[in-house]
Amino acid sequence: MPSSEAATIWQILARNWALISMVTTLVIVVGTPALLLRKYVRIMLNIIKDTPPPLSMGPRDFVRIEGEQVNFRAFDGLNLRGMFLFSGSPGSSRGMILFCHEFASDMYSCARYCRPLLEAGYDVFSFDFRGHGKSSSDDGFLPRQWATNHELADMVGALAFVEDWLEQQGRAPEVGLFGISRGACAAVLSAVHNPRVRAIICDGLFSSDATLEYLMKRWAYIFAKVRFVYENHPPGFWRFLRWRLTRVCRRKLKIEFPSVRKALMKMPARPILFIHGEKDSYIPLEQTRMLHALAPWPKQLWIVEGAKHNQSVIVQPKEYARRTVAFFDRYLAGHSEALPRTASKTA
Repeated sequence: MPSSEAATIWQILARNWALISMVTTLVIVVGTPALLLRKYVRIMLNIIKDTPPPLSMGPRDFVRIEGEQVNFRAFDGLNLRGMFLFSGSPGSSRGMILFCHEFASDMYSCARYCRPLLEAGYDVFSFDFRGHGKSSSDDGFLPRQWATNHELADMVGALAFVEDWLEQQGRAPEVGLFGISRGACAAVLSAVHNPRVRAIICDGLFSSDATLEYLMKRWAYIFAKVRFVYENHPPGFWRFLRWRLTRVCRRKLKIEFPSVRKALMKMPARPILFIHGEKDSYIPLEQTRMLHALAPWPKQLWIVEGAKHNQSVIVQPKEYARRTVAFFDRYLAGHSEALPRTASKTA
């Protein structure tokens, strides 16, 4: 009896071998990539959640500058904290610069980058992004090193606040933006549809979508032990994986990643200075070159030899000061009217 049952099974398999082969192939072709994608997304989500920020300077690496502190609201209504720093030099203001600090820092980091601008006669407004410094944070929101829709809402609110303040002072509501790393991303994203932004300096700029693809490829060997496998995924695989990952982030983390790359493609003519460390191991140099190529004219690209992420101002402080002041002298000065001075105090 058992032998006859076995024979029957083999007869069924023989008669339907083509169908069985097709089903088996379909399971392998569809199931394997699905399982691989699921594993990729899960581990990449952990990287987004747990990757530490790049090394930055601590509070003792610069002399803090105290300014006139104010409260204002982000575009979504969250309470944020900022401060005005007024140049101590006599005469009228050369312009207003809105400074956007890096991740895991606060508004006081402007002292590292903006002191030469204050000495050159520019006013600076610096603020704490949500979840940083003295600003509030959303319930359940954890800031990360990626620019999200939340940081964009902070930037839109800061721009509106500064523009209103300038108008109240009888000044032209035009500003320059100066952003560091994630702050540079938020600056670019907020400037696309704001003609009152006259010029932008971006130090360590990156686009979350392109950076995610880079990290996926960089960490792929963790998921695919066979080198041939992870080195031969088609480009469409990485784009689909990124799309899938952003959807998971939207659902699980309640965040979105606006694309700096796409923002630059839509940007109207706007002067932009790109600064990037030659030895930046966090954001590859190729990404800054790509973003610079996408940006409208006029634009400048300065690769700082020997500098790591966010370290250009330390490696070449004098040249950093010269270039940033010269950039705003050329593209921002003259667009702002006179303002009575209040000297900043140094602590």
